[in-house]
Amino acid sequence: MSVEVTRLDNGLTVVTDSMPHLQTTSVGVWVNTGARHERARQHGVSHMLEHMAFKGTERRSALAIAEEIETVGGHLNAHTTHEATAYYARVLKEDLPLAVDILADILQNSIFDPEEVERERGVIISEIGQAHDTPDDVVFDDLLEAAYPGQPLGRSILGTVDTVSGFGRDDLNGYMNERYLAQGMVLAAAGGVDHKDLVKLAAQRFAAVPWRPVTHAPRAVFKGGEVRKERDLEQVHLALAFEGPTYQDPDYYTAQVFSGVLGGGMSSRLFQEVREKRGLCYSVFAFSWSFADTGVFGIYAGTAPDDVAELMPVLSGELGRIGIDASEDEVARSRAQIKAGLLMGLESSSSRAEQIARQYMIHGRVLPVEELIARVDEVDADAVRRYAERLAKGPGLALSAIGPLGGQGGGLESYDRIAARFAH
Repeated sequence: MSVEVTRLDNGLTVVTDSMPHLQTTSVGVWVNTGARHERARQHGVSHMLEHMAFKGTERRSALAIAEEIETVGGHLNAHTTHEATAYYARVLKEDLPLAVDILADILQNSIFDPEEVERERGVIISEIGQAHDTPDDVVFDDLLEAAYPGQPLGRSILGTVDTVSGFGRDDLNGYMNERYLAQGMVLAAAGGVDHKDLVKLAAQRFAAVPWRPVTHAPRAVFKGGEVRKERDLEQVHLALAFEGPTYQDPDYYTAQVFSGVLGGGMSSRLFQEVREKRGLCYSVFAFSWSFADTGVFGIYAGTAPDDVAELMPVLSGELGRIGIDASEDEVARSRAQIKAGLLMGLESSSSRAEQIARQYMIHGRVLPVEELIARVDEVDADAVRRYAERLAKGPGLALSAIGPLGGQGGGLESYDRIAARFAH
């Protein structure tokens, strides 16, 4: 990768990865703020602010923003996570100045017109309702709530109907003034981009973004527990998790490889044992999510109500077995999947822009591809077996379940019984 980095006088960082053979450029601003930075009364404001940024500025209406980017065939979008908010565009490389100008405009000059606020409030409340009607999404929000009860990281990104209903123009302006600071912003671009040209554009368009120290989110502490919701569904959706590694943890890459061995593909243990051999699930997989100061390693499964009682001991058995007999062959397959995904992602300018922005925000530098590959290759079967032991010795188990939980054969066991199964 041909990565270049420049820090502007006000603290905003410009990162580029030039891909000269491309005629398009992906460019965006990543802001070091998300759902876990919100106070309780602000729950959902990061996401609402992301929506409202496209609803008009001092010199562009919402329609003008859409028309200007689409007139040149470009695409503009945004997303919010627990730790960051991103605003990004993809355009032909000659239209990069327009994309940067629009991004700078919406992040500095949004007017948050009260009528637009009311309209978008209704859209977000509908989005919350749609999410509640999607149990295989809700189960993951509930899992974080079980893992981090009473903490910002345990709250959903969307907010609640009550909190979103209370936000007004002053709340949006106040949160933006508090959190959208140059020190916590990365302007990243990949594709057909010249670094010096982008730095010049950034200095012109983002010079007014204020410099102030960025405050960190409250430290998250994995507690464990459960959230159960009895609902009339065709399936039971289950998610369980243990404390996982942070981004900086030496076991970060071990957790990724472990996740692949356990439930990362059709050759994984969970897919073969739970779906292929026993027919207990259509969907079953393992995952590892990392954050700045904590992490979650988990398993998801969707199963018929009458199969819940059989499923849980199978999941615990497969997880425990890896700590005994993880083989070099299956670890090598998982490493290959991770490396292939990484290298395939580098062929997309959008993926590369996202990657270099996130890496800079997390590590303060962009990690060379060779270093990433080397770290994955360092994980062997011994490391995977040790990681299984680490999970078993963690602070507890988080469990979320949605659906008809009392099927034949006893249904979903008590939390204590389930936790005991995984305490190998």
